[in-house]
Amino acid sequence: MDDYRLVLKHMSAGVLFRSEDGRVLLVEPSYKPNWEIPGGAVDADESPWAAATRELKEELGLSRPLGRLLVVDYSPADDSRPERVQFVFDGGILTEADTRAFVFADGEILSAGFYPPAEVRERVLPRLARRIESAVRAANLGGTALCEEGATVA
Repeated sequence: MDDYRLVLKHMSAGVLFRSEDGRVLLVEPSYKPNWEIPGGAVDADESPWAAATRELKEELGLSRPLGRLLVVDYSPADDSRPERVQFVFDGGILTEADTRAFVFADGEILSAGFYPPAEVRERVLPRLARRIESAVRAANLGGTALCEEGATVA
């Protein structure tokens, strides 16, 4: 058998929550300046959907089933990060009352709130802004977006 090495890629999983009027839920991390959607890294021997569920519990104290897969996003390696594959699942609709019930138990998240699309672009990194826009489109159309660096390719 030939000696070969498998390529390893970093994976993360996030959840898109929206309000009734179409705003997107963002969380404010304590460890970096840019906001995110809820989610995080997929651990060893963990599926992306299990990671998203775990992260919701850890970050927001929220236990609820995930909806369908909205986005699979590929990002090539750059100067500071390895190749990455990001998954975004549909979290459905939340209310302001739902957000007031969030529990930021581990100190990783400082706050959370709903933001309109223009403000989302101001708060998150450009790649994530494109990924969120792709996820919203996929949620509205009932499909799944395949993306590269957040931009829909299929």
